[in-house]
Amino acid sequence: MSDYENYLARQVMLGKMNRREFMGRTLAAGVALSAAGTMFATSAAAQEPKRGGHLKLGLEGGSATDSNDPAKFLSQVMFCIGRCWGDMLVESHPTTGAAVPALAESWEPSADAATWTFTLRKGVKFHDGKELTIDDVVKTLQRHTDEKSESGALGVMKSIKEIKADGDKLVLTLTEGNADLPLLLTDYHLVIQPGGGYENPTAGIGTGPYKLKSFEPGVRATLERNADDWRTDRGYVDSIEIINMNDATARIAALSSGQVHYINRVDPKTVDLLKRAPTVEILSTSGRGHYVFIMHCNTAPFDNNDLRLALKYAMDRETMVKTILGGYGKIGNDFPINDTYALFPEGIEQRAYDPDKAAFHFKKSGHSGPVLLRTSDVAFPGAVDAAVLYQETAKKAGIEIEVKREPGDGYWSNVWNVQPFSTSYWGGRPTQDQMYSTAYLSTADWNDTRFKRPDFDKLLLEARSELDEAKRKDLYRAMAMMVRDEGGLILPMFNDFVNAASKQVKGYVHDIGNDMSNGYVATRVWLDA
Repeated sequence: MSDYENYLARQVMLGKMNRREFMGRTLAAGVALSAAGTMFATSAAAQEPKRGGHLKLGLEGGSATDSNDPAKFLSQVMFCIGRCWGDMLVESHPTTGAAVPALAESWEPSADAATWTFTLRKGVKFHDGKELTIDDVVKTLQRHTDEKSESGALGVMKSIKEIKADGDKLVLTLTEGNADLPLLLTDYHLVIQPGGGYENPTAGIGTGPYKLKSFEPGVRATLERNADDWRTDRGYVDSIEIINMNDATARIAALSSGQVHYINRVDPKTVDLLKRAPTVEILSTSGRGHYVFIMHCNTAPFDNNDLRLALKYAMDRETMVKTILGGYGKIGNDFPINDTYALFPEGIEQRAYDPDKAAFHFKKSGHSGPVLLRTSDVAFPGAVDAAVLYQETAKKAGIEIEVKREPGDGYWSNVWNVQPFSTSYWGGRPTQDQMYSTAYLSTADWNDTRFKRPDFDKLLLEARSELDEAKRKDLYRAMAMMVRDEGGLILPMFNDFVNAASKQVKGYVHDIGNDMSNGYVATRVWLDA
């Protein structure tokens, strides 16, 4: 079949196209009537999920420092593992991004959206056989509000001033109204654990479709299907093996040879090579993910905004998207929001590569000598090449960038959010509020640019409680401008999530929420032997 016919067949498999539409499109493409009918029947049959099999994933992003405590999930590997064994109160719809019920079956806000009441699903059991209770939920959320937990969701949870049970219902009282609260609870760190996870946060006991059998940080994890899962629309394979593969060549070889069924972080430069393999399918999803160069605003020499502006103008975004992403993405504008978000601030002038402006601000900053940029293959696909390309474009402005290539193992604990200038990535968040609260609020644990501005915090809190969408959009625009022009973020590109799978893998869901089907890949797909 042609690429277009493959696309139409996949839409049928995913239940997104009926027979009439499929037949109309294939006939218009010149496919014979009998052939089109056979294609539809085959694709429709493949849509029915099949149970059984052992799914193997080769994933980049893990390291020996990984923790199975959801509060400390950092890597792509832990993101995926956590989705297998744990559940949140709320999930997001893969195509609309709207909040949908999970462990909370419904919720109701007060008129000012400052108090929210959640009704928990009944009859849900943890992997150890204990039934989920309101106490487990209350304690889980309370643990993530404690700075000692080092939770990646701490910035989100700071807006909740009281967490309590009202009978068998959960009541959350906020510091101010927030219409986005249910979506904030989709944060992948907020896995509900027995007793809140206080006694043993790394036990891997949750309510998810798979039970954790073994976990070797930086090596592999194995899981087996939870026979008592409260849902029937997931957990199709019998067992899962997640193998840490930080080397891109090793991942491609493993998929091409059939050693694994799925790999993440496919470098766009290797897409054409993978397409030649008859057993492999490329899975590309547009979304909110972005590749970044991050500077600590409170650390010399990056505490000088003229130097930060110089480094921003020294970035050739168009060439970066074309060369590093191979066209699988869009140009960024130095703030972490794109047009997939509600209330996107339109009309902000696109920052362009301008060596003259870069040279002007660099001279004005008074800095002399090289600027040290740390990077690694695990920061994002093509990160080292991106750093070298940036080094070359900066030269034209008279700026010397020294690129230091760091080892992948330990990068997320020793370099990211530690060293003052490095490459990194973000998968995006369900709402603007959550993205800003997680990475730009002064008190956020993951404020990896050290952007600590009381005036920005004030705008964020105002936007959170503003129910007038026009006013809220204006506030988001002001926040975007502040981050763009005064922050430590260089955001050259929003990346498509480019992954690949064996054609045995069926049911893959393209989810705008985050990479790897928003982390749910292993729980959503099935194997067709």
